[in-house]
Amino acid sequence: MYFSKQFYCTFKCVEPVILSKNDPFQLFDLIKVAKYPSNVFLKHLAVLADYGGEPIQRLGRSFGDIFPKEKGKKEKYYFDFIWKEKTYRYKFKALPVNGLNNKKLFIDGEGLIKEKELDNLTCDMIALLLFASTSDYAEHAGLIACEIGTMLGNEDELIKFVKQRYITVSRITGGATANSLGQLAQSEIVSFLTKELGDKYKIIRNGYINIDGYDKKGGMPFDLVVENESKKVGIEVSFQVTTNSTIERKAGQAVDRQALIHKSGYHIAYVLDGAGNFQRSSAISTICKHSDCTVAYTLSEFKVLSNWIKSIL
Repeated sequence: MYFSKQFYCTFKCVEPVILSKNDPFQLFDLIKVAKYPSNVFLKHLAVLADYGGEPIQRLGRSFGDIFPKEKGKKEKYYFDFIWKEKTYRYKFKALPVNGLNNKKLFIDGEGLIKEKELDNLTCDMIALLLFASTSDYAEHAGLIACEIGTMLGNEDELIKFVKQRYITVSRITGGATANSLGQLAQSEIVSFLTKELGDKYKIIRNGYINIDGYDKKGGMPFDLVVENESKKVGIEVSFQVTTNSTIERKAGQAVDRQALIHKSGYHIAYVLDGAGNFQRSSAISTICKHSDCTVAYTLSEFKVLSNWIKSIL
């Protein structure tokens, strides 16, 4: 098998990602022990995640508005993420900083000439580019594609991922296609439920449900919310052509989301389809276990969903 020089260099640089099998934070120790230049490692992650100079600057300017702070004397910013279906918390060591950019991170042309040892700021950025795609803040910070952390310890999957990144013509087009499929799926379901349920029920796209114990402003988000007076159902729609971190994120959140929504007297349902979903059998199993109603993307399954909604609302 032939690898281009650029691909080979990238793959060799992210070898610590392959070796980090037991704990997501093990990677930082491996970088130090292997004496990898941390700025070169970070640069390759930025390329793989398609997270360049402008997104990094925007992240720096909006950091305090995106990430929460822990309560206490130190009040460190943090983000929670999902790894192997468990929730972990990363506490930022240096961020936020003024004027965050490629130069400050030593990943611009001039900075890459000199190899840098791992420091707190680089640790923060590596953590974001590896794990932030499975956090609740991924969309707000434009970190959806920062999913390489979900492949820690998986050499075959990592090789495939890196190859795909270097042969993809346009990441923007690919993202738009995936988003369009998701929006189309939502539209079809809304149309079906509107006809089946009638005027008695209110259907909201990209809606929110206020839930006790969920402290995010605006309430818990859902692709669809169906209401009948005070009763509500939150519906998540996932039509995935390929595997990505969205599936891992939804699976990792499923347990807590169901527990919280039940505590407030509401229900949660999932519409799941596409090869990308079913290739992650473990994630799908977790979602199904913590869903009040799970259906596939067919008219007959939509009928099952509508009948269930009528029965509980």
